[in-house]
Amino acid sequence: MERLLVLEDGSVYRGKAFGSDNFRIGELVFNTSMTGYQEILTDNSYYGQIVMMTYPLIGNYGINRDDYESIDPVVFGFVVKDYCEEPSNWRSQQNLDSFLKAHNIPGIYDVDTRAITLKIREEGTMRATLCDPDADIDKVVETLKNTDYLHDQVSHVSTNKIYPVPNTGKKVVLIDFGAKLNIVRELSKRGCDLIVVPYNTSSETIMSFHPDGVMLSNGPGNPEDLPEVLDTIRELIPQTVVFGICLGHQLISLACGAKTYKLKFGHRGGNHPVINLTNGTIEITSQNHGYAVDIDSLKDTQLEMVYQALNDKSCEGVKHKQYPCFSAQFHPEASAGPQDSRLLFDIFVDMMNEVSENA
Repeated sequence: MERLLVLEDGSVYRGKAFGSDNFRIGELVFNTSMTGYQEILTDNSYYGQIVMMTYPLIGNYGINRDDYESIDPVVFGFVVKDYCEEPSNWRSQQNLDSFLKAHNIPGIYDVDTRAITLKIREEGTMRATLCDPDADIDKVVETLKNTDYLHDQVSHVSTNKIYPVPNTGKKVVLIDFGAKLNIVRELSKRGCDLIVVPYNTSSETIMSFHPDGVMLSNGPGNPEDLPEVLDTIRELIPQTVVFGICLGHQLISLACGAKTYKLKFGHRGGNHPVINLTNGTIEITSQNHGYAVDIDSLKDTQLEMVYQALNDKSCEGVKHKQYPCFSAQFHPEASAGPQDSRLLFDIFVDMMNEVSENA
């Protein structure tokens, strides 16, 4: 069965259908990872986006019960070159098509993903949708052009109630902006006694749990769409250890007076090199973001850049000059992707221990 991918500039790509027929308008982005499509599909940071994989063969190892990063996938569509209908892997429990159908996600394959990627790199991300081959293309394009990007993504993926993930170590409050499950796994491996709270939880409520530290998770969308969160972060920074990942990094930066901007086509993949400006080491990182912190805007803040992207020299991490607060634009929990940066969780725990010892 044929299916179309239509972009807001009028480009039409004809391919074959798989997954559901729940067509929605989303921001078309590409991910350069060679593996990890299950983690990518279940990453809440992709809410409102149609994800295209640049690696040609997708689906060959199926879907398994262990590699979910959220329970309910929220991507608006999935685009691949070659789709493998019959996966071969000892952990596989279903194929990609049945997974997409079960979660009402439309897909298209047998399209020229290389050409589409080049277009996005040249012109930037753009609105797109999947549709049936008999759709009125002129009307589809007009609708795409007149549809605004979403501005409320975090409210759709954050937990709506406070809940614990018990352990015996340091007490950490995880503010859920769309947190990946591997953040919980990594903190739990280090014995952290977690309390997960909604994105709009007040600092008073958070501090009432007497945390040793607060983690600001990853999440979707423009960080400037969450102004109500910035006061909370400002109030938390002088009171406890704070660690932010991806969207959490951007929100810490905004709360401290820096600025953010939209990248032309974003950073999404598992092969992004960053340099640790403190010791000069290079780490290969997993990334998924469409916004970045303006380096020049850090000059008048209490933040200093500690990580920088080698590809485009954008800001990849900051730390506070006065308080135990730091952040990373990349994903140290490494799902999917390299594990070079998992030590940031150890640094977080060490900071909490040090603060406790000096209290």
